[in-house]
Amino acid sequence: MAAKAKKDTVKKRSAQPKAVKVERTKRNENVDERLEQKIEKTLTSLYTLQKIDSHIDKIRNIRGELPLEVQDLEDELVGLETRISKFKNEIADIENSILAKKNAIKDSEALIARYKDQQMNVRNNREYDSLSKEIEFQTLEIQLAEKRILESNEEKARKQEEIDNAEKELDERKKDLEVKRSELKDIVTETEKEEKALMERSRENQDNIEDRLLTAYNRIRKNARNGLAVVQVERDACGGCFNKIPPQHQLDIKLHKKIIVCEYCGRILVDDDIANNVDAN
Repeated sequence: MAAKAKKDTVKKRSAQPKAVKVERTKRNENVDERLEQKIEKTLTSLYTLQKIDSHIDKIRNIRGELPLEVQDLEDELVGLETRISKFKNEIADIENSILAKKNAIKDSEALIARYKDQQMNVRNNREYDSLSKEIEFQTLEIQLAEKRILESNEEKARKQEEIDNAEKELDERKKDLEVKRSELKDIVTETEKEEKALMERSRENQDNIEDRLLTAYNRIRKNARNGLAVVQVERDACGGCFNKIPPQHQLDIKLHKKIIVCEYCGRILVDDDIANNVDAN
């Protein structure tokens, strides 16, 4: 009996390590499974966040071009108005110059009439010749003034033509601006509600992502030209930089045991299962 009891005790002791080993194996499998589920959930949230943010980017890009176009048109209108105002000031200066030349002509004509009257009462040829030179000088002054008036009128006509062209262009740009402003208002009205809903969804997905991953995501998005921080593996290549991904990395990506980034561009990589699941929803 004692021998049998001793044998049973030994048998039990030998069976205990096996049971513990099996239990540990199951525990490890459960831990691995929970880890995979957590990483899969994180990757799904990251890819969903990327899709939402890309949609927001698209909306802002569409709207972003119009404000620039509106601003450009407004600046162009200010430039045209300044140009027209400048031409009008120049025309006013030309008209003042023409008026001054006309007054100078009247003064010269009055002097010529006076000199001619004085010639009738001269006492010698020297006085007569002196008055004749004054008359000749004033006549030349009149001719010069008339020439300047003609040139000024030609310049005034050119300035007026510039004003007419600028005012015509100004009217056209005002119409363009009115259209662009209307388009911008319509787009803002149409997209504002959608953008707010997308922003809310974006915040909800951010709550499911660890702060360190969210920081990395935002950093990658900021540095990426197309704003893509999370991309799908397509044709054995990164969907962001299109460099080939080694087979072992592709396997790791499919297993969802850890977050895998592209060794070339640093973008976070997801497999078809996650991408298709997100796209389907």
